[in-house]
Amino acid sequence: MSEATPRSGSAAIIGRPNVGKSTLLNSLLGQKLAIATPKPGTTRSVLLGVYVKEEPPTQIAFIDTPGMHRPSNALGRALVEDAKAGLASADVIVFVTEIGKQGGTLSFPTPGDAEILTQLRDVKSKVVLVINKVDRLKEKGLLLPLIERASKAFDFAAIVPLSALRKDNIGALVSAIREQLPEGLAYDPEMLTDKPQRFFASELIREAVLTHTRDEVPHGVAVLVERFEEGKELYRIGATIVVSRPAHKGIVIGRAGERIKQIGSDARLGMEELYQRKVFLELWVKVVPDWMDDPTKVQALVREPLGSV
Repeated sequence: MSEATPRSGSAAIIGRPNVGKSTLLNSLLGQKLAIATPKPGTTRSVLLGVYVKEEPPTQIAFIDTPGMHRPSNALGRALVEDAKAGLASADVIVFVTEIGKQGGTLSFPTPGDAEILTQLRDVKSKVVLVINKVDRLKEKGLLLPLIERASKAFDFAAIVPLSALRKDNIGALVSAIREQLPEGLAYDPEMLTDKPQRFFASELIREAVLTHTRDEVPHGVAVLVERFEEGKELYRIGATIVVSRPAHKGIVIGRAGERIKQIGSDARLGMEELYQRKVFLELWVKVVPDWMDDPTKVQALVREPLGSV
């Protein structure tokens, strides 16, 4: 079969929290679409990003999913449900694991990986394993035994070691996925994502909050974009940062309002880069006690974060 045969399809990116799934999506697309921070649980929405290449003709609808884990509240259950939904419809599953932080040998599968593998055994789609963060590996000779262990643990269609952050070996992953896709082109070549502009405003604000607040705050933070006015030269955006405890409101605002100013500045710069327009951004902070434990509030704040609560 000719390598020039047009191919297209969907590829769901799955894995444990904080293994680099969103960074991988951004590297594949060549631009920032998904927010990414060092904090686990950053991704909360199933995010579509379409990769298009002319030679050979290739279209891949990548689906970035929340990290798969054992949920402890309504928010966690919703995220795991969304991640599993991404599995069900994909032509290819890109299962991401990582090299350990110390750069030594990785035991594959880890307990978290093993749980995901158990679910993948019932999935008909081909699975490509990505071993991410290989730049951490001090002894490169350890990589081959790791790949051998992985190949014995599951019947992967391909195993690709790479560094999503440094964009090393990204092309090899695209080629491995392409081989598993059906023939023909299915997507509008101009399409990048299915999310509205205001979704990315919400995500960029949340990313700034995660970056500037303490570890105990992020899991209880959501963002509602309540005003989004698009002008030819200026976007006017108003958003509410929702926290789960009164103490967290003070942390987000900071002393004399300094932290919320930093959050707003970072988010605004991200939006201006994304929208290629000047942005006027207003932020407020609201306490919705323990919203992560309420399925109705999770629906409003995470799955449909465009209204009010």
